[in-house]
Amino acid sequence: MARPLMPKATAVWLVENTALTFEQIAGFCFLHPLEVQAIADEEAATGMQGMDPIASGQLTLSEIDRCTTDPSASLKPAAPSVPLSKLKSKGARYTPLSKRQDRPDAIAWLLKNYLELSDGQISKLIGTTKSTINAIREKSHWNAPNIKPQNPVSLGLCSGADLEKAIAIARARAGTVHAAKTKKDAAEPSPAAKPAKPANPETVPEPASAVPGPEAVETSERKPDPVFE
Repeated sequence: MARPLMPKATAVWLVENTALTFEQIAGFCFLHPLEVQAIADEEAATGMQGMDPIASGQLTLSEIDRCTTDPSASLKPAAPSVPLSKLKSKGARYTPLSKRQDRPDAIAWLLKNYLELSDGQISKLIGTTKSTINAIREKSHWNAPNIKPQNPVSLGLCSGADLEKAIAIARARAGTVHAAKTKKDAAEPSPAAKPAKPANPETVPEPASAVPGPEAVETSERKPDPVFE
């Protein structure tokens, strides 16, 4: 069975919108059942937007209903409507003539679902130009009424690994991915919270009262008056 696109996001959607068991979701998304349980308990993947596997063509509603009624059944992915083609990992991206007409649908799908992707990333994934992306975004494309958003992976225009990598880079640039704070950082007090070091006693000046003033010196050195002796 092929691995689904964005397994964790798909698991989040299945947990929130279906009555499937943790084992069924884990088997379909290639995750551990405890990890799926952590997602359900909001201990993992917090804040992650779920991905609808039905809209992306990875699952059918009838398949979900079948497994819901039978907890021992396993989810089977839907057959792709378009045969997937093997893409070269190196070299310039080439889109076959038979698939170039599907590029506007893939661009519309990316603009709708992943706003954090830049035009350069979309252009590199799909093999298109920035002017075409802007035309589809502004709905000024010559074929705008006939454009229907479709998953570029299902259309065979890019691989799931390349899409996940581009999304991760875009979210990191946007600042939506934060590194977890380690226990060492949490235990270490901030510089502002550290107590101030006591001053060196050797450098502390003596109080002014301890130093005899000129009047006291003059009084101590004054001789007694011989009249009152």
